[in-house]
Amino acid sequence: MKPSKPVILTGVRANNNIHIGNYFGAILPIINMAKRRSDEYDINLFIPDLHSFTTPIDHSKLYDSILNNARVYTAAGLPLDNSSIHLYRQSRISAHSELAWILDCFTGFGEMSRMTQFKDKGSKGDASVGLFNYPVLMAADILLYGATYVPVGDDQTQHLEFTRDIAERMNRKFGERMNYDKFVDLFIVPKPVIQQHQFFGKDQGLRIKDLVNPAKKMSKSDESGKGIIFLSDDPKSAHKKIMSATTDSIGKVQYDKENQPGISNLLEILTLVRQDAGREVTLEQTVNEYFGMDRYGDFKRIVADEVAEFLENFQNRLAAVDERAIEEKLASSEKDMNVVANETLYRVQKAVGLRK
Repeated sequence: MKPSKPVILTGVRANNNIHIGNYFGAILPIINMAKRRSDEYDINLFIPDLHSFTTPIDHSKLYDSILNNARVYTAAGLPLDNSSIHLYRQSRISAHSELAWILDCFTGFGEMSRMTQFKDKGSKGDASVGLFNYPVLMAADILLYGATYVPVGDDQTQHLEFTRDIAERMNRKFGERMNYDKFVDLFIVPKPVIQQHQFFGKDQGLRIKDLVNPAKKMSKSDESGKGIIFLSDDPKSAHKKIMSATTDSIGKVQYDKENQPGISNLLEILTLVRQDAGREVTLEQTVNEYFGMDRYGDFKRIVADEVAEFLENFQNRLAAVDERAIEEKLASSEKDMNVVANETLYRVQKAVGLRK
C-alpha cells in the first residue's frame, strides 16, 4: 500500500501540559498547513509518544497527554473527516521501533555524539541512551512513510540532515540493481533543510518568548511558571501573568526584538490571539496600531484581556471535542499506517537479510 500522494510528515511531542508557545509556534501552523496542502499531499500527523520519555516526565500522566494532543489538534481545527490527513500514535506502529534498531546498527557512535541537542540536554545531568539515539528513531519515523517534506525547527535541522545521511547510506549499501545499471532505492530521501524552509515558508510559526525572561523561548522548563501561559491556565491567572510581564525602561511601544524583547513578544502574542479569533491581521498592522503608546500598563491590559478571551474560547472548544470521533480517527489511521510502515519494514528486512 503506497501513499497515493507525496507525504508530509509532522508531529508534536506529547507534553504533560501544552503552553501557548507550543500552540502558536507548532500546533496551529501544523493544522493550518495540513488543511491547505491535503489536496496535493498525504499529511502524516503523528503523535511521537515514544519520544516523550527521552527526558524525564510524569509517566502517570503520559497516556492522557497523548490523547490530549489529539484533542488539542481537533480544537485547533483539525478536520477529522479528511481522508488525506492521518492522525496516529507512534507507539501503535511497531515498525518504528524495529526500523530504528536496524538503522542504529548502521549509525556511528561519533555521529550521535556530535548532535547538538544531545550535548545541550545531556550536559544538564544523566542522559539516557534514548536521548542519545533519538535522531535514529526520528529517521525511522520519516523513512517508513517515504516522507518528502518534514517541517522542522532550528533545533531539529541536524536530525533531518542525519535522516538524509542514513537514508543515502542504506540506499548505497542495499539498493537493488535493476535492468543492468539502474538502482532501486531502499528509502525515499527527504528534501534538504533549505528546500524544507522554502516549501513551508510562512507555515512556520512564531516562537513566543518567556514572559519573565523574553531573551529565551517560552518553555515548560521554567519551574516558576510565571513566564509561561498554559492552555489549561485559568484566564484570570493568565491575565495576571501578562500584567507582570517583563518590559523595559524605554517607555514607548515599538517592535524592536533586540532592545525591547518583552514588548515585541507581547505584540506578537496579541497578533496571534487575534488571528486565532478569525481576524485578518498581520504583525505589522498590530505594531502600527500601538506604535508610540507610552503607557505600558494600558498596553499590557489590552494584551491580557485578549489572551484571557483566547483561553476561554479555546477551552470551550476543547471541552466540546467529540471524543468518539477522535478515537475512530486514530483507529482508522493506525490501521492504514501499519500497512504502509510494515511494507517498508519488510523491504528493509529483505535487504539486510532478515527475510528471504
